[in-house]
Amino acid sequence: MKHTYRKIFTIAILTMVVVFGLAAQAAIEQQNVVETPVEAEVVETTEAVAGTQTEDQTSDMADGILYMREEEKLARDVYLALYDIWGIRTFANIANSEQQHMDAVAYLINVQGLVDPAAQSATGEFQNPVLAKLYTDLVAQGSKSIVDALKVGATIEDLDINDLENLIVEIDDPDTLAVYSNLLRGSENHMRSFTGQLSRYGVVYTPQFITAERLSNIIGR
Repeated sequence: MKHTYRKIFTIAILTMVVVFGLAAQAAIEQQNVVETPVEAEVVETTEAVAGTQTEDQTSDMADGILYMREEEKLARDVYLALYDIWGIRTFANIANSEQQHMDAVAYLINVQGLVDPAAQSATGEFQNPVLAKLYTDLVAQGSKSIVDALKVGATIEDLDINDLENLIVEIDDPDTLAVYSNLLRGSENHMRSFTGQLSRYGVVYTPQFITAERLSNIIGR
């Protein structure tokens, strides 16, 4: 599973580099942005339950937890940067939700006795070099226009949903499943916020990682 997951992630990152080719409309003005409220999230955890996983399964689960800790940090840090640039409250609201996601994954790290890769990392700093580069690229892309910034948000949630769903099907630890399931619901909510904002500019987001059918299901809820 570890090699398959890394392959999926590598392909996802390469795809993301290609995604941002569309230029934003020059006439878009920041003051015309209509904010979409973001519901407050409560990320629940269950009590840690001793499982019967093999050593390889446990190692794969640990790798996934550590990766998700930094991927949630990536989302938070990018949204904070884009809020500073554009002043769109949606980014600040969702960044707060991403902090809750980070805290939930930190709980899993503590339960599993793992070393937290984000414990001493400042905003925009990552142990994972791929995520570090991705942060720089996404902020640069989102700095071009409001529409580009919103597309960056939708793409981050697209990737997050895809990664969470891939992780969920590979684990059976109740505690980890509970956290991932709550993170997934939060990411779906964020996706609705970003696609709703884009629709106000006549832009339809095309998913890069999840299927069009899956996106339609998320938006239609």
